[in-house]
Amino acid sequence: SSLTIQLHPGFVPIVTLSRQSHHMAYPFCSHRWFTHFYVVSVLWNGFLLIWLFRAEFLGGSLPSWIQHIEHFSALLVLLLLWLHSCRRLAECLWTSVFSNGVIHIVQYCFGLGYYIAVGSTVLCQVPTDVRNGKELSVQICWYHIVGVTMYIWASLHQHRCLVILANLRKSKSGKVVSLSHSIPFGDWFETVSCPHYFAELLIYVSMAVTLGFHNVIWWCVVMCVLFNQALAAVLSHEFYQKNFSSYPKHRKAFIPFVF
Repeated sequence: SSLTIQLHPGFVPIVTLSRQSHHMAYPFCSHRWFTHFYVVSVLWNGFLLIWLFRAEFLGGSLPSWIQHIEHFSALLVLLLLWLHSCRRLAECLWTSVFSNGVIHIVQYCFGLGYYIAVGSTVLCQVPTDVRNGKELSVQICWYHIVGVTMYIWASLHQHRCLVILANLRKSKSGKVVSLSHSIPFGDWFETVSCPHYFAELLIYVSMAVTLGFHNVIWWCVVMCVLFNQALAAVLSHEFYQKNFSSYPKHRKAFIPFVF
């Protein structure tokens, strides 16, 4: 039996077992369970979003550990995070073509915990916005506009890249005809091997911008995403180079023209 790393879009690395090793007692679960991450994220972050919305506009109360935050920035970031989870869930259900890969049960549990913790991080770490004693009101700042614009731009490109990857395994009629890997072309794939990973990083950076640049804890989340996605991108880039002799030599692994 054998165990090999396979490269697929997502936050958790995917492992594929050979046919013989499926009979062994590895603590793995199906790659298709990746969808569970976004189901949990949609439900949990949706709950937090409604909770904060009530406090912002309906006079609801919040627990003491999140009383002193700039509510609107947190509300906006939670909305972006929830929309991101909804889109990724929809892509997992109706766009992406999953292989027979598996993920380790520890990685699966880590993924579930991550998507629960990330929404809570928004609530408990946003610095207070000085309002000179005025009542809380919705104040749209320039960094909200920049952050949301960046979020939309990165999300559109990530979706396009995931569609390109999915179409490599489909016929023109949309029927899945293969689970093998092919060289992707188009959109940001022209300059980088893993633009969907790069777009994921940009989405989290856009949320840091939306929070006003000064949320240190959220920048720690961004760094976590950076290292995770960069590692996955390097492995994927090496996979392409090893298995495709005609792979474009000018492509970088993760960041266009840089890395």
